Amino acid sequence: MRKQVTILALFLALIVFIIGCAQDDTTSKDSQASKDVVVKIGVQGSGGLFGKAQEEKLFEKAFAKYGATVEWVEFQSGPPMTEAIASNKLDFAGLGNMPIIAAQAAGIPFTVISQVLEGKKNVGVVVNSASGITSLHDLVGKKVAVGKGTNAYDFLLRGLFKEGIDPEKLEIINLNPDEAQAAFDAKSVDAWAVWEPYLTINTLSGKGTIIADGEKLNLLSPSYQIVRTSFAEKHPDLVVAFLQTYDELLQWELEHEEEAVNRYAKERNLPVALMEETRKRARGISIPVSEEVIAEHQRTADFQFKIGTIRKEINVSDVFDNQYIEKALK
Repeated sequence: MRKQVTILALFLALIVFIIGCAQDDTTSKDSQASKDVVVKIGVQGSGGLFGKAQEEKLFEKAFAKYGATVEWVEFQSGPPMTEAIASNKLDFAGLGNMPIIAAQAAGIPFTVISQVLEGKKNVGVVVNSASGITSLHDLVGKKVAVGKGTNAYDFLLRGLFKEGIDPEKLEIINLNPDEAQAAFDAKSVDAWAVWEPYLTINTLSGKGTIIADGEKLNLLSPSYQIVRTSFAEKHPDLVVAFLQTYDELLQWELEHEEEAVNRYAKERNLPVALMEETRKRARGISIPVSEEVIAEHQRTADFQFKIGTIRKEINVSDVFDNQYIEKALK
């Protein structure tokens, strides 16, 4: 009997050893596959959380464990980021719901790996305070700046349709944020559909008034972190490492709120109070995407197909994959 128990114990130990070796071998292969890879990370504008990461080389340190390096690529909005992913010139990007929907409809191979903004107050419509405009209905016959293809463009159109307003009755002008800010300052446009921090920059300065946001209209405009699909398939270890590093940055923000706010205000040459308000409206997160958010994303995609912004119907669940964020947060 003792002999049988001994043999069984040895057998179980052998199985554990084999499994352990297999896992070590898999980890080794993953690390080997990532060696000498240049990870291209996209950012919208300079500074902020990624500015701290660049300054302290946090992603560089995280990826160095796998023999990979980092290249930072700056953009003004989401659509150019998805174009860069399509041409294999970008691996990671954080962007809003509309660029993601347009990219999926265009057949660009990407995967949504986490949700980074809740979407209630990060997008809205701001008007010149002296304009007398108080609602979306007042925009009829007025000039409205917005970056076409952005989450602000989606929000504007959904908001207009929800309020029963024909977009054709507005003069919608396609402008990037820097161009739109200049136009708004010069009052050559009456309103601007945009995201943070531009909403707060223009309201706390007294120049603008927000007449609509996701909370007021009950319309979510969440933002996500995406990765080029083939990159994720070849380098899942780097995707998890990216999300772990991003989560560490968010934890730093939570634990050093005053330092973070002062830092961001200084690099943007903005009042601290303004930066505090911006963070209230658009605080970063990094969580798995819930079924409820995916369902809302599907409704947005269906709406965009209905009005002809995208040319084919899509099943948005095809691009969501929580496996990486779930591993990162363990």
